[in-house]
Amino acid sequence: MFRALRVENSAPDAAAKVSLRELDDSDLPPGRVTLDVEYSGVNFKDGLALAGRPGVVKQYPLTPGIDLVGIVAASDDDRWGVGDGVILTGWGVGERHDGGLAERARVDGDWLVALPEGLEPRHAAAIGTAGFTAMLSVLALERHGIGDGDVLVTGAAGGVGSIAVALLAGSGRRVVASTGRRSESAFLESLGAAEVVDRGPLGEAGGRPLQSQRWAAAVDPVGSHTLANVLAQVRYGGAVAASGLAQGADLVTTVMPFILRGVSLLGINSVEAPSSLREEAWARLTSDLDRELLDSLTTTVALADAPSVARDILAGGVRGRTVVDVRA
Repeated sequence: MFRALRVENSAPDAAAKVSLRELDDSDLPPGRVTLDVEYSGVNFKDGLALAGRPGVVKQYPLTPGIDLVGIVAASDDDRWGVGDGVILTGWGVGERHDGGLAERARVDGDWLVALPEGLEPRHAAAIGTAGFTAMLSVLALERHGIGDGDVLVTGAAGGVGSIAVALLAGSGRRVVASTGRRSESAFLESLGAAEVVDRGPLGEAGGRPLQSQRWAAAVDPVGSHTLANVLAQVRYGGAVAASGLAQGADLVTTVMPFILRGVSLLGINSVEAPSSLREEAWARLTSDLDRELLDSLTTTVALADAPSVARDILAGGVRGRTVVDVRA
């Protein structure tokens, strides 16, 4: 027997409900690798699922949790042996396939990445999908080329944003952090932000299609009007790595930043990233991300407490990363 958070929906038009249940291995979905889960996390998608919101969960009942870090308990896949430490992010886990907010999981071996040597499981979970997405954003900007000047990070107090600030500042970039929570200024400065700006003007609708050139590059997990204004402010030849829609999925802009300033919009899809890119990103996270900084932006909660975190994360009240110790 093992514990799992389960999201259930009694009817298509009924609100989904979350409860902590006792299950056994017969309740696990198909898959060639069975895991003893050590840690999961609460990301924005998990917040939606745990709050019973529509759109994320594609089938019921489901165990949410788009991240998991654990140990292989049984395997029919030659690539993975009993006792191997592994990480899983994306691939529809926690959306279409039971995820990490449980003490056991059964998954496809293709979805796994080996826990890098020197990276503790709790730190891997603290990185999770958010940190992995931040690293993919940084890699995309590096491949494009980051010119001299400030790099903007929007949604900087959140999971993707906070780790992006730490990564970019750690590589020597001058980082400007945008947030709606000015009370988090000291926190963001501790991660390496050289300047903290209020998100208000960036989030306003109706901004001019070309604005004063301010940013050599940007990481944006916010979308909507924020992304439109960021694009209008990027310097000639710069780029924006876009990975989220915290403000919204809409994007009202023009072609002018692209054809008059040569700005590039780089889409970041962490869910279906190929194995080679995953391994590169996790290797860089292991080598580049300061563990003390990571600890400073991480809160750990027990499995039963994850639903209460969901309410806070949807309200924009969660700083950094929330790790779930599923064994607690």
